[in-house]
Amino acid sequence: MNCTASTAKQVRPPSRLEHLRDLLLVLTQKEIKVRYKNSWLGYVWSVAHPLAFALVYFIAFGLFLRVDIPNYTLFLITGLFAWHWLANSIASSPNIFLSNSTLLKKVRFPHHTLVAAMVFNDGFHYLVSVPVITAFLAVYGIAPSWVWLIGIPGLTVAQFLLTYGLALAIASINLFFRDLERLTSLLVMFLFFLTPIVYSEAMVPPAFRSVLYLNPFSPVILGWRHLFLSSHLDWTLLGVGYAHALVAVGLGMLVYRSLRWRFAEVV
Repeated sequence: MNCTASTAKQVRPPSRLEHLRDLLLVLTQKEIKVRYKNSWLGYVWSVAHPLAFALVYFIAFGLFLRVDIPNYTLFLITGLFAWHWLANSIASSPNIFLSNSTLLKKVRFPHHTLVAAMVFNDGFHYLVSVPVITAFLAVYGIAPSWVWLIGIPGLTVAQFLLTYGLALAIASINLFFRDLERLTSLLVMFLFFLTPIVYSEAMVPPAFRSVLYLNPFSPVILGWRHLFLSSHLDWTLLGVGYAHALVAVGLGMLVYRSLRWRFAEVV
């Protein structure tokens, strides 16, 4: 009898949470492998892309327009790296279900994990670029702070939830409204210039400064910038960022659950 109980414990089926964790791990590994397939430089591209944009904006705004922002190179880097995580995931989200149509039709699993894995993949590449940001900070005499131990996980979770919620809603709707892919590209470009990345929030007229925080991307981008440049974790920005993130997740899950029963018909 004891042997039977022991055997039952050993063959205990995985819980739903464990199953979801393992599924996310497998899908994220797949995303990483696909991203680096036949790529010689691999990880270098994840760093080179935002650095190239930083160089372009530094020439345009730092040298030509002479924006009066101290350490403008660092200012750009600390905003652009985080932005590229957001932009890459949002821009890729319309086709995430379409590109996995075979899985949606033939395999029963939580489809939203495909979106989560994509966002995890882009988030992973952002986090592994933090040492590059740290190296640039060191050149300017700025050292890491113990506040990073709280700020990096806190901002990472907020940005993941925000990105995941928005990407899930876009991916679900795009199955039924294919023009959303092009609209999403325009939206990402539009929000880039509404987010204080190449300019500081102090440059925004006071009358419009409160509107700035209605942009869901602004709090997390500003949070990362304050954390890296001044080793300051702005709890107000973090709170607003989580508020936007929870709204985004709620909206994304609402749209997904309303439409998922027809996914296999339209992919």
